[in-house]
Amino acid sequence: MSQPLVGMDLAELGEALGPDQPGYRARQLYDAIYRGEAPDLVQISTLPVRMREDLARRHALGLPEIERLYQSSDGTRRYLLRLEDGRTVETVLMPEGERDTICISSQVGCPVDCKFCMTALMGLERSLSAGEIVGQVLLVARDNRLRREGGRLNIVMMGQGEPLLNLENVVKATRILLDPAGFGLSPRRITVSTAGIIPKIEELGREPVRPKLAISLNASTEEMRQELMPITRKYHLKDLVEACKAYPLRSWEKLTFEYVLLRGVNDTDGDARRVVRRLANLNCKVNLIALNPGPGIPYATPEPDRVASFHEIVRRSLPCFVRKPRGLDIYAACGQLKRNAVEG
Repeated sequence: MSQPLVGMDLAELGEALGPDQPGYRARQLYDAIYRGEAPDLVQISTLPVRMREDLARRHALGLPEIERLYQSSDGTRRYLLRLEDGRTVETVLMPEGERDTICISSQVGCPVDCKFCMTALMGLERSLSAGEIVGQVLLVARDNRLRREGGRLNIVMMGQGEPLLNLENVVKATRILLDPAGFGLSPRRITVSTAGIIPKIEELGREPVRPKLAISLNASTEEMRQELMPITRKYHLKDLVEACKAYPLRSWEKLTFEYVLLRGVNDTDGDARRVVRRLANLNCKVNLIALNPGPGIPYATPEPDRVASFHEIVRRSLPCFVRKPRGLDIYAACGQLKRNAVEG
C-alpha cells in the first residue's frame, strides 16, 4: 500500500487522487481529513463512493491506533498509540478549565540523553513522519471532541523525542496544523521544545510558518548543563544563548525557557540569580518544573519552599511561572513518557 493520506499536503492529495480528478476533489479530501477529522476513508461522504473505494485500495488513512489509554485522577489522559510498523508512541491530553493541551511526540524514544528524563532511557528507535505527528492530534481531538476556536486548544511538541532533530517532518506537520483550510490552529497555540540544537534553531527561524520556540535550559552553568544534558558538550550554553538572541521572534512572541528543578543540584538561590543574568537581554519567560520522578532517574524533587524561593528570585526580573505537574499517577507528566504500565 502507498503512503498514508494523513500528513499529505493539498498538492500531494491531488496526486493521490490522480491526474483526471478536478482540483476541488483534493480540497474536499483535505478538508475531510484535517478539518472534519474523518476516522476512515469510507466516511468521507463528500467524495463519490467509487472514489473512496479506489483510494482505500491504494492508501491507508494513516491514523494511529489506541493500544492503551490511561486516565489520571486529575483528568489527564495518556495515550499509548500504535503506529503502522507496530512501534508505539505516547501522546498526552491535559484538560484545564476551558483550555485543552495536547502534548505530542516527534520521535519514538529520544536520542538526547538528558539525565533527568525517563524517555532518554529508551534511546532513539526512529523519527516520526509528518503524518504520524499530525495523526496524534487528529486522533486525540476526535476522541475527546475538542474544540479549536477561541484559543481553547494548544499543541506542545514536548512528548517523546527531540523535535529539531526531525525538523523537516515537524515543520510540515506544523504547516498542516496551522493551515486555516487544514486543522486551523492559531500560530500562538503551538510550541516546539528543544534541548538546544543550535543549527536547527537557526533553520527553524527561517521558516515562514513555524511553531513558537521553547528551550530546555535546566542549568545555570556550562558545567552543570553538560552533566545534566550531555548535548551541551556539542552545543555550548553560551552559544545557545547567542542563538536565542538572534532568533527572529514575531511581534507577539516570547521565547520560553524551561527549567527542571532537581533537589540539591540546580535549585539554589545562586542558580536562580545566574539564570536571571543569563537571560537578561532576551525577550523571554521562564517555566519552572519541579522534577517529575520515576524509575531509573537518580534525582529527587525539591521541597515546595525551595521551588517558591527560586521562583521568587527569577520573577523579580523575568516573567516566571511554576508548571503544575499533570498526570503524575499515570506517568504522563513532563519527562515521564517511557511506555510505563500503570496498574488499575
